[in-house]
Amino acid sequence: MRVLLVDDHALVRNGLRAVLDTTADCTVVGEAATGEAAVDLAETLQPDVVVMDLSMPGAGGVAATAALRERVPTARVLVLTTFADDARVRAALAAGATGYLLKDADPDDVVRAVQATARDEVPIDPRVARSLLPRGVDRHADSDGHAGAGTGSGVPAGTGGAARPGGGGPVRGGVDGPDRHDAGGPLRGAADRDAPDLPPRERDVLVRLARGLSNRQIATELGIAERTVKVHVGSVFRRIGVADRTSAALWARDHGW
Repeated sequence: MRVLLVDDHALVRNGLRAVLDTTADCTVVGEAATGEAAVDLAETLQPDVVVMDLSMPGAGGVAATAALRERVPTARVLVLTTFADDARVRAALAAGATGYLLKDADPDDVVRAVQATARDEVPIDPRVARSLLPRGVDRHADSDGHAGAGTGSGVPAGTGGAARPGGGGPVRGGVDGPDRHDAGGPLRGAADRDAPDLPPRERDVLVRLARGLSNRQIATELGIAERTVKVHVGSVFRRIGVADRTSAALWARDHGW
C-alpha cells in the first residue's frame, strides 16, 4: 500500500511516517506541505492512500481532496485533522474523502484507518460520526424524547456501508456526550433488553469508547493499563458483534448506553 502524507507541519509528517513505516503493508512514498503540491505529487507517485490535513497554506485540504479525486481517481483520501465540526466533516466527505480521523487518535487507530481507506471502506472517527446524521434530525432523541434507536445504516470503519452527504439514504452515526452516563456505569434502556450482558469492566470501557476516548484516555480514567484496555475492547467487539470502534460506538448509542 503506497501512502502520501499531506500536512504543513513537518513534525506531524515525521510522526506519521514513523508509525506507517513500521507497518508491514505500508510504504510512505512521498510528503507534501500544501494542497497544490499534494495533487501534483499524487499524479506522479500514484499513491493508494493520501493522508490529508485540512488546514494548510494555499489550497486547503477540502479543495485539494476534490482536485485529487478528479485528477487521480484511484487514490483514496483519509482526512487527518484537528477539526471535528459538522461543516468541515461534511465538506471533506462531499469533496470525495473516504475517511475522517482526528489527530489525537491512537497510532494503531491511524494505521487501521489507513488500511481501511485502502480497501475503500469508510473509517470515520466516532467523535465526528454524528455529523453524518441528516440535517433536521434530533441527534439525541427520537420523537418520544428517548435516546434513539431507529433504522438506517451505521458508519462502521471497515464495512464501507456508509452513505456520504447527498447520498440516497440516511446515515446514522455518533454518540451523546458525558450526560449519557453517570459515575456508576451506562444508562440502559428498553432498547438494551436484547443486548449481551457485559461484565462491569467491559461496560465501563464501552461507555468511554462511545464517548470517543482513546485507549490511553480510557486507561487513565479507569486506572488500568492501556494493554488491559485493548484486551477489554477486543472482548467487547466479540460480544456485541462488531469489528471496530465506530461500530461499537453506534451500537452503544442504539442500545441506550
